Amino acid sequence: MFHYFIAGILARFGKLQQKNNAKARVVIEEESGKITRGTMNLRAKKDSVLWFTMSPGMGMEAIRGLFTSEKIQIRDRVGQENVNLTYSEFEKLFGLKLSLNLFQNVVWANIPQLFTYEDRLLRVGKKFELTQVRDGVRYFSKIETSHGKVSELSSNALDDRGSVLASFPKFQNVADQPFPAEALYKIAYQLPKGGQNIIIHVEWTSIELTSSPLSFPFRF
Repeated sequence: MFHYFIAGILARFGKLQQKNNAKARVVIEEESGKITRGTMNLRAKKDSVLWFTMSPGMGMEAIRGLFTSEKIQIRDRVGQENVNLTYSEFEKLFGLKLSLNLFQNVVWANIPQLFTYEDRLLRVGKKFELTQVRDGVRYFSKIETSHGKVSELSSNALDDRGSVLASFPKFQNVADQPFPAEALYKIAYQLPKGGQNIIIHVEWTSIELTSSPLSFPFRF
């Protein structure tokens, strides 16, 4: 019964609008205690590209990123720590196994991986608890039965090199579809000098579903 329920939810949300244009307020807290506040613009085309810019305070762009199915590209205009890596190269350096689909699912509070009947699904009160293991990573999601979106997510590499925790305390209605209004991410990753942690709080101020063309400008 539970598997049929979740399959129905996936079928419903698999038909979401292909393009998103969104804005958010962002707070980033680094392990050193440094806190950065700013705004983010995000554009996404399902299964194709995710693009964003971040500006701290005065409106000057600090970071621009482009995620495709092949690569992660980030231009850091302030720290000059640019990234131009395939996902496998990124995993070797930072201990995080990522993909474009995973990025998009985590941003919009969808289950992290496509559901299969080999996954473990339990109903606990008013939520479903879903456990998935893919390519050396364990994903645990709490799914709200009221709208089928993820309210809590943990992603842990089985070799303990990296992890992502996400919570979505509030949702909003966008074109009769649930989208997160707030999100909190806690990310643990590896650097040559050792493990690092970062906390990112996102408050979505605008989410637009569109069929109009979107541009994704990026260059180093």
